[in-house]
Amino acid sequence: MSIKIKLFAAIKAAAEVLVGVSAGAAASAGVFALITVIGILPRWAGHTRTARHVSLYEWSVILGGTAGNLIFLLQPSLPGKEILEAAAGLFMGIFVGGLIMSLAEVLDVFPILLRRGRIQSGIPWMVLSIGIGKMLGAYLYFSNL
Repeated sequence: MSIKIKLFAAIKAAAEVLVGVSAGAAASAGVFALITVIGILPRWAGHTRTARHVSLYEWSVILGGTAGNLIFLLQPSLPGKEILEAAAGLFMGIFVGGLIMSLAEVLDVFPILLRRGRIQSGIPWMVLSIGIGKMLGAYLYFSNL
């Protein structure tokens, strides 16, 4: 190969890396902006009475997202991979569920739904059934049934 072709290939690879990193940074900034606007981390800290550890929550989200991306990209062979995947799935489900519930709370979805549906009792069962339905739907989707 000539030097021009090698140089072009190197510039192309560098541009792809730059675009990929920029796109990833923009997407993660959007996710973190959404989490910040919704106020999910301070809300969780308030509900669990651990407000003094909000920075620990924030770092957990940042490091968890980074570790998840690295594991996805590099796909290392890890001992006990099935157990780690199950634990990661559980934590991701808890996080996404909390994010959805915080978004619903911010948008006042449940008060509007309850008022328009004239629902007076059984609200905890309704929330539980929504969560179970979401869990079963995700299981059916990812298990290819």
